[in-house]
Amino acid sequence: MNIGKDLVAASATPLVLAILSEGDSYGYAIIKRVDELSSGELKWTDGMLYPVLHRLERSGYVEAKWGTSEIGRRRKYYRITDQGSEELARQRRQWQVVDSTLRGTPFTRS
Repeated sequence: MNIGKDLVAASATPLVLAILSEGDSYGYAIIKRVDELSSGELKWTDGMLYPVLHRLERSGYVEAKWGTSEIGRRRKYYRITDQGSEELARQRRQWQVVDSTLRGTPFTRS
């Protein structure tokens, strides 16, 4: 299945925040996690991910720090902030409304 660019772009922020809510991560691992979670249906590239990470960092939703990988290479790790967790919760509610609407079932507020 080829997922349209608009849907990929719209889902990028909540997907990155959801992945980072699992724990700190770095770019390549985030791309691999998206692939794993989507069973290979979403194909992200560096050129797509890093602008999203930089925008989230500027917005205060993620923080980045340099670290060292298991094999000694420098790597930039990203972590979700409290503000990012609040944004993730807000975006999850929005996606639930969209999902309920697509399914033709009324959205129930919890």
